[in-house]
Amino acid sequence: MTPGRANLDVLRGRLRAYDGLVVAYSGGADSAFLATVAHQALRDRMVAVTAVSPSLAASERADAAAFAAEHGFRHVEVETDELERAAYRVNDGLRCAQCKDALMDALLPIADEHGAAVALGVNLDDLGDHRPGQAAASGRGAVFPLVDAGFTKADVRAASRRLGLRTWDKPAAPCLASRVPYGTPVDVELLSKIERAEAGLRDLGFRELRVRHGAADGGTARIEVPVRELAGVVEQRESVLAAVRSAGYRRVTLDLDGLRSGNLNDDL
Repeated sequence: MTPGRANLDVLRGRLRAYDGLVVAYSGGADSAFLATVAHQALRDRMVAVTAVSPSLAASERADAAAFAAEHGFRHVEVETDELERAAYRVNDGLRCAQCKDALMDALLPIADEHGAAVALGVNLDDLGDHRPGQAAASGRGAVFPLVDAGFTKADVRAASRRLGLRTWDKPAAPCLASRVPYGTPVDVELLSKIERAEAGLRDLGFRELRVRHGAADGGTARIEVPVRELAGVVEQRESVLAAVRSAGYRRVTLDLDGLRSGNLNDDL
């Protein structure tokens, strides 16, 4: 059996049971897949909504809009106010809960207007990590159709590829605040600094990466790329240094463990 086929049929059936859906849509592999299949199932009863804030990289915002246009589904943007919340800026272990609370504040009025539910692109693999945002969203009525239909991340990518979605192999791109160690306050300037550093590295050809912000004095950046690309960073040493330093970092380090999503959660 083709990977993802059975789950896709189940997902379509579950989506058709909703009167309408407001899909929290960042343009990543999960939300792009969910929005596309929900559009196929519900047509104009689905709207994809992108939450715009300094924690969303400009490149991700543009790509989300482009993908929606390519696939013809309704797409709107709303601004969220998480950075205006002191409990978010303090950046403790519940930062993600504050973010999802701000997201639900923005999405619920749209859902109420359309008689719809709010859906997030959470998959089964997401349930095993430290994700307080999921609990916060669920507590306010959000639904997780991919979880209900039994989708893992691999299922999402396999089904996306079969549907011809260019996002099938898109690297994960969590919010920019996820690069900041817990306990280090988050602000617009810091998020912009991280965004510029990562954009500079992407211009050098690195597709999967994180620039982790050093907590001690804020002047150190730790680059994470997949282990197979470590040598490439060293080969482009001068260009890498220039790209990250131009964003405002004085010292640049390379994590020899390679890229590991969510590794700052180890500190919890």
